[in-house]
Amino acid sequence: MTIAFALGAFVITVVVALATLVITRQILLNQREDGALRVAISNAQIVSNGLSDESDPDALAPLVAGLNTTGGARALLNFEDTWHASNAVEFGETDLPEVLLTDVVEMGQAARMRSNLRGEPVLLIAIPIPNSNANYFESVPLDEIQSTLRTLSTILAVSVIGSTIFAAALGYWASRQALRPLRVVTSATEAIAEGQFDTRLEPPADRDLAILVTRFNSMAAGLEERIERDARFASEVSHELRSPLMTLTASIEVLENSRDELTPRAATALDLLSSDIDRFRGLVEDLLEISRFDAGQASLQLSSFNAAEFLDQIVAHDSPETAVDLEADSNQIIVTADKRRMARIMSNLLANARTYAGGATSVQLGHTPDDETFWVAVEDAGPGVDPTERSVIFERFSRGSGGGSRASETGMGLGLAMVTEDAALHGGSVEVQDRTDGKPGARFVVTLPVRDIGEGEYH
Repeated sequence: MTIAFALGAFVITVVVALATLVITRQILLNQREDGALRVAISNAQIVSNGLSDESDPDALAPLVAGLNTTGGARALLNFEDTWHASNAVEFGETDLPEVLLTDVVEMGQAARMRSNLRGEPVLLIAIPIPNSNANYFESVPLDEIQSTLRTLSTILAVSVIGSTIFAAALGYWASRQALRPLRVVTSATEAIAEGQFDTRLEPPADRDLAILVTRFNSMAAGLEERIERDARFASEVSHELRSPLMTLTASIEVLENSRDELTPRAATALDLLSSDIDRFRGLVEDLLEISRFDAGQASLQLSSFNAAEFLDQIVAHDSPETAVDLEADSNQIIVTADKRRMARIMSNLLANARTYAGGATSVQLGHTPDDETFWVAVEDAGPGVDPTERSVIFERFSRGSGGGSRASETGMGLGLAMVTEDAALHGGSVEVQDRTDGKPGARFVVTLPVRDIGEGEYH
């Protein structure tokens, strides 16, 4: 809209300015020519009255010099093949164009024309005096008109620029006012997309917009209610499942204690049942944790610790065969974070590498030069992650294109989602990249801020 206003104003003002300049130029020139022609005719009449067959050619010079010319005009008289000028240096017979001489001398017709005399614009007027075999000429300078037109052009150019700038500012203001409701709605939708489901719009004064705002608020309220209902449902189901799950776990332990009395077939069934109960218990625990995230009840219990030492402990417990690589000075990084959630982040990344890539090949720790953030990377030698799936795999219950090609161990699609939630709760992020050495595999990088211990508990 700003560009449209500016372009429209520019086109209109340019057209008006050109029209004004052309019309003004024509008016000034016509006025100047009419006035000069009247004076020239009057002077030609004076010269005609002063001429006779017995006139002394030497006496004509004072007559021509005494003529009343205005605006710096110069007179020139041709009488019986002799030339008499009021100022021969500025205007003489050699300055007359051939076409003007032809019209006046040969055809005996009065004429006028615009020309340039020594680089200056002039109006040349030629008047024949047939009774005396003479021709009268005047050179009327037009430089004052040219100067006036140049000044007018400058004023019009400044007006065009000023009008364009004013129109652009007006268009910017108008577009801001016109699009303000759209910006408010956009901000509200972004807030809802970020999880602020209680976002609502203030009713505007405009009745048409009020209808839109009312419907938007109703939609947001319905969305909030549904999400809260789904979160409560997941939380309540997870809680209800814990009791039978504990009973099943206790029953499995009883059966495990009597394994020697079971037949081989029953023992195999017990192993399968025990494995599924473990997966079921992990799923219920993850669902309970996710329900806390959705309900906004997840919080951080912060403490300061050495990141390198903490990482060594986690890797030694979950994946002892994996090497830990530290960047320069990384062993001195003291971070403030929730150790339980940090441990879960690393455990889930190592479990993901073990499930889909045969295990992690290395775990790396580094920090930014300003020491405001640190990062942990888990690399594997698996098939890697297709670029089209690098954001999808962090969604809940997403297992990527490899979900249907797994062997005996399968994931539930919640591990990377939990990593994303825990990292976001710390104010960080997680992403998957190609390996830095160019070899096949994936590289999961978690970036987290280095906080001060005084920041307390985070929600």
